[in-house]
Amino acid sequence: MDYNTSRPKLVIPEYGRNVQKLVMFARDIEDRAHRQAFVEKIVQMITQMYPQVRNVEDYRNKVWNHIFAISGYTLNVDAPCEILDPEVVHQRPEPVPYPHGKVKYKHYGKNVENMITKAINMEEGPKKVAFIEVIGSYMKLAYRSWNREYVNDEIIRHDLEVLSEGKVLLPQNANLDNLIHRKRNNSSHSGNRRNNNNGGYSRNNNGSNRDRDRDRGDNYRRKRY
Repeated sequence: MDYNTSRPKLVIPEYGRNVQKLVMFARDIEDRAHRQAFVEKIVQMITQMYPQVRNVEDYRNKVWNHIFAISGYTLNVDAPCEILDPEVVHQRPEPVPYPHGKVKYKHYGKNVENMITKAINMEEGPKKVAFIEVIGSYMKLAYRSWNREYVNDEIIRHDLEVLSEGKVLLPQNANLDNLIHRKRNNSSHSGNRRNNNNGGYSRNNNGSNRDRDRDRGDNYRRKRY
């Protein structure tokens, strides 16, 4: 009995074994014109097998390259497109270098360290103080996301001092919980204001329309009587 394990390996399994057999049969055809026509029929058959991708750009060119790959690049026919070099097709891409930057506190992430570096280089002033408070509030949110437990501001203040090597200090009067709630309230208030503005605009329009209709009715009654 003939099992798949004893058959030749499928070069492109998506096309199936019958397509591979046809390509191998076409490779052994002696008459060049007959071989050319036979391969073109195979290309046409493959495009009919996958009608959903007929409109894909350069799809027929890909099919021609697949047929040559199935034949082991030994098929002697004229292709209407460029057949890629097998060395280029099977060339492995260059490995992507993995970042080796060491993060002291992984639950804060690399972005916090980048923000701290930016804060160190900022000029002294209220803008820098506000930025440091934003860093602290973000650190508190990140701490809760990873540890899922309550954390007080003193822990954040200590971690910020350690990460910055004492160059960035969280103000003593900073309340990170108030900062977080203030951001959430501002976002919700801005959404409510947009809704109220839209609603007020429509109500004002409705009111002005009612006043206009009432004036028209009064003018009509004056003219009539």
